[in-house]
Amino acid sequence: MQLLSRGDAGPPVAEVRAALEEMGILEPTGPGPALFDEPLEQAVRTFQQHRGLITDGIVGPATYRALRDARWSLGDRMLLLNTQQPLTGDDVFALQERLLELGYDSGRADGVFGRQTEQALRSFQRDYGMSPDGMCGPRTLRHLGYLGRKVTGGRPGLLREQERLHKAGPRLSGKRIVIDPGHGGADRGALIGAGPEAVTEAGLVGDIARRLEGRMAAAGMEALLSHGPQDCPTDAERAGFANSAGADVVLSLHVDANTSPAANGLAAFHFGTGTGATSTVGEALAGFIHRELLARTRMLDCGVHPRPWELLRLTRMPAVRVEIGYLTNDRDRAALLDPGFRDVVAEGILVAVKRLYLLGQDDKPTGTFTWAEVLQREANRPAAAR
Repeated sequence: MQLLSRGDAGPPVAEVRAALEEMGILEPTGPGPALFDEPLEQAVRTFQQHRGLITDGIVGPATYRALRDARWSLGDRMLLLNTQQPLTGDDVFALQERLLELGYDSGRADGVFGRQTEQALRSFQRDYGMSPDGMCGPRTLRHLGYLGRKVTGGRPGLLREQERLHKAGPRLSGKRIVIDPGHGGADRGALIGAGPEAVTEAGLVGDIARRLEGRMAAAGMEALLSHGPQDCPTDAERAGFANSAGADVVLSLHVDANTSPAANGLAAFHFGTGTGATSTVGEALAGFIHRELLARTRMLDCGVHPRPWELLRLTRMPAVRVEIGYLTNDRDRAALLDPGFRDVVAEGILVAVKRLYLLGQDDKPTGTFTWAEVLQREANRPAAAR
């Protein structure tokens, strides 16, 4: 779809305006041409902030999908599996949350009615004497409303995620990691300069991804790049690749940009809605990566944050997005242009993954675990004396 921003007009703008008015975020304006004016832009920003989206006031694909999904409440429509065009919406998310509370494994609550959600719904229907047709209609909704929580002491989906981590063991060997360099192809992401001499986000994170891939292969891991340098899949396609590959972890690498040259620093993101749904293992990994890179690079700490972005939400395994500095900041850009710095970043991310699987056992202080020590531990050789 076309991007919609201030100054635009026409039916797509009218659709956005109507959706925000229905939610009570925008005051109705009455009849007249549908214009993307300042009040509409502020309403879009408010909606984006509530949904954990980038608050740029522009209606792009992610914001449009979120607006479409927000129209639905549980009970508004029949929910069932459609393999050609899966149903998405806040009603699907509410159903998944309810099934998880009752102890049925519908997978991560991602708002997409997929095969695992259907299977969990069929199991619920079978257990409570209904026809297990996998369709959520009025009768199924009534039964869902009658029942209290079965699972206590934690959210069951998160407990399963933690249990898989415990069973995986401390060795890196055999772990399958998808490395996702941001952007690609004609989309170069953040950019400074022009022509062949331009410094691009895609080029920098692609280089870091290759350095990380090499280190992971040397440690016995199966490292897969989500796409080639000439391709730029959507976030949903990147998540689909990771799911199809059966990855253990997804690492998405980005560099930021800002209209202010003073903006700088490092941030990490994991799946989370801000209302309780989160990936505990993803949060732990984001924290490890964040702390390792801060200790090794001395960049400004911009925090670790939950976000419902598609790559983080649609993956069935822990996924982390790292924003490694700002190309628009002189200091961050100078660091990113240094190959030695990019080596440090790759090593820090690998060490953070190792720390995740160690589960606190035989670990070392943040920033002190070296690449050589990782290799020695993977080979079951004691570290050399210093």
